[in-house]
Amino acid sequence: METISTGNWTGHLGMGLALRELQCLLAVACGKTSKEVAKDLGVAPGTVDKRLLSVTTKLGVTRRTAMVAEAMRRGLIAPAMAMFLAVITCSSMTSTDPVLRVRRNGSHVVAARSLRRDDAQVSA
Repeated sequence: METISTGNWTGHLGMGLALRELQCLLAVACGKTSKEVAKDLGVAPGTVDKRLLSVTTKLGVTRRTAMVAEAMRRGLIAPAMAMFLAVITCSSMTSTDPVLRVRRNGSHVVAARSLRRDDAQVSA
């Protein structure tokens, strides 16, 4: 599956959207207007609006924000940072780094753990 990137977003081709539709969707996800997208792609703003109408129809939504949310839910697009964090998380879960393991020194137990939301509310 081929991917394309725009700004901080990545999109996957071959999942029901044409290349130009995916380019317009990614640009909207970056917060650009139709005129800005048209200038970047070298097409008329009406062309961008037609491509976005096609995307909203395919996804079954009526608003741009809903279009981006639905595309994320279906896995068509993803923030690049989310992809980076997923790779880091997966690699750290399989790591044998001694810092991530529980160590027992005498009577003390030392462990690296993340702060849960409940813990943050209790300590605040």
